[in-house]
Amino acid sequence: MDMKFYESEPFHISRERKTHSCIPSDHYHDAYEILYVVSGELYYFIGDRTYQVVGGVLLLIDMNDVHRLVNSNGAMYERVTLLFKKEFLQSFATAMKEIDPFACFHSGSNAVKLRGQEQNFIENLCDRMIRENTDPSPQSELYVKLLLMEMLIFIKRKWDKGPFIESNRSHGQVSQIINYIHENYNRRLTLDDISRRFYLSQSHLSRIFKESTGFTLIEYINSIRVKEASTMLKNSKLTVSEIAEIVGFESLTHFGRIFKGIVGVPPLKYRKMNQSL
Repeated sequence: MDMKFYESEPFHISRERKTHSCIPSDHYHDAYEILYVVSGELYYFIGDRTYQVVGGVLLLIDMNDVHRLVNSNGAMYERVTLLFKKEFLQSFATAMKEIDPFACFHSGSNAVKLRGQEQNFIENLCDRMIRENTDPSPQSELYVKLLLMEMLIFIKRKWDKGPFIESNRSHGQVSQIINYIHENYNRRLTLDDISRRFYLSQSHLSRIFKESTGFTLIEYINSIRVKEASTMLKNSKLTVSEIAEIVGFESLTHFGRIFKGIVGVPPLKYRKMNQSL
């Protein structure tokens, strides 16, 4: 088996959109690794466990755990990669003894699903760490450590509530369904429509989709639509009504309710907040 070891920096973070991993083989690091899937669908092999992960899922990889990413459909995906050594947080040693934020990495459960507002919280933390790391000031290293500790405490609290997403066998049908959603999210999609298209009962489809991704089918469809809408709100001059229609919502009221439920603020407020940055 082709297995490679990569020596890590004390701290590294990056956010990338791509179709292929630059490290396709089995490998391991001398650092803790947090992977956040912003969008897309990926398979991660961690030790003897397999995870089919989609946008909104965090993966925790312990030091020296062998792992590999597989993008089976070759479609575009976006992820944040964060690696850090325990020594990087040495100044927080006392606090770490009290809460043990590293326990999650040793639990044997590597994947955790984030709700809409939790996704935005994690993405915001990541973006701030990336900005500080890219354009550092005298206070940047301390600020990055504080942001990382905030993330670890958040994950620890999620882990305490449990459960994490279980590893699973590869569900070929679920992969096909996810691809179909990404290609058709702007059209009318219902559980009944998709179950008929893939010749599955609604109950069976609901079960295997939740088992594989951690999300219900409707949760996942709405999360894809809202992520696309968020990008348009930040980068276009289209009206909220136009964006709602483009991403597949039949009602502006329904769009506003779902968007606020996932993001935490209404679409117009989200646009104003991001235009002022």
